[in-house]
Amino acid sequence: MGEIDVDVTYNEGFITQVIRPAAIVPEEAANMILVELSLNTVRSGGLWLSEPSRWMRYDRPWRSTTEAGDSELLGAIQVAYGVPTRYEITIYRVVITKVGHDQGLTVETLCDEALALGDLSLAACPRALLPAPPKPFRF
Repeated sequence: MGEIDVDVTYNEGFITQVIRPAAIVPEEAANMILVELSLNTVRSGGLWLSEPSRWMRYDRPWRSTTEAGDSELLGAIQVAYGVPTRYEITIYRVVITKVGHDQGLTVETLCDEALALGDLSLAACPRALLPAPPKPFRF
């Protein structure tokens, strides 16, 4: 991802990447993304399931509104709503499952798919400002 610092962990078939500095989705794009995610829910023929703390991408729609059936989770984007300002969304961690990885999904492609709903990409997202670390404590 270029000059963006990331922590990547491989654990039991999952790839977890912390986005540093976190990606900030501006208000207008955030509204568009949330509307599109709700219209493209796995419960009614879509591929996404959005929750208050994450957006999950599946390989196919669910069998019914409550049963996933054979649908497999490909990855999840962990988000915080209302951060850093009331109407923005912060993307801070992304998880790709083994199934998602086997199908060629990457952190960047998963984020770009979701962010494209708001005419954005991960590379084009503004980044959170990282404050300077505090001075060391001395007696």
